[in-house]
Amino acid sequence: MGESFGAYKIGLDEEAVKYISSANIACGFHAGDPQVMARTVDLAATHGVAVGAHPSYPDLMGFGRRNMEATPGEIKNYIIYQTGALQAFARARGAGLQHVKPHGALYNTAAVDKKVARAVAEAIYTLDKNLIFMVLAGSEMERAAREVGLKYASEVFADRHYNGDGTLVSRSHPGAVITDTVEAAARLTEIITTGRIKAIDGTSFPVRADSICVHCDTPGAVEHIIALRRALKGAGIEVAPMGEFIK
Repeated sequence: MGESFGAYKIGLDEEAVKYISSANIACGFHAGDPQVMARTVDLAATHGVAVGAHPSYPDLMGFGRRNMEATPGEIKNYIIYQTGALQAFARARGAGLQHVKPHGALYNTAAVDKKVARAVAEAIYTLDKNLIFMVLAGSEMERAAREVGLKYASEVFADRHYNGDGTLVSRSHPGAVITDTVEAAARLTEIITTGRIKAIDGTSFPVRADSICVHCDTPGAVEHIIALRRALKGAGIEVAPMGEFIK
């Protein structure tokens, strides 16, 4: 959420916030600006939605989806800079910060690169060791969180396809994003009931899901979320901010 910038509006934040429990809010490097950050934190707080930082590589032109060469030290400072800014907006609103989730290319790199994952984890720990690190299930980020001593939440994507190794299919692939609401809901139900994710190559792998991600800029995002909530309710699963059960 919070991925508008200046005069440009993106996403369906005002509608989506009614159906979610936690929000990943852009921090200015891939999207967002001080005014958008403040408004989005206020929107989340008004609806009782927990606030999380969504830091990225400094790539506003590429929406944070392009890989960048950066040292672990640079990455740590990118995370501290962005998360610290959102942390201040949350504090000003009396909301507090629940979690941190890297965005885009930084997320995908940290999922497979030990040094990058460790840099992100150490940055979060430096800011506040009680923050939850939101990680791709089974990734290097998960391992880094355990090594550093951070709480973490393993997430799965309702609107994205996976490779057989547990990584996300590149957005350059025509089938990477799931736009069909019925398909997304059925996929989520299968993940919940089987504890496994079916990859795009037909294989499957086990997964632990603490959080389900839906992108607000995905076509039909709000319909996705409503259908997913209905599927979760049907499976007897209550939706709650991760801070209530990640200890």
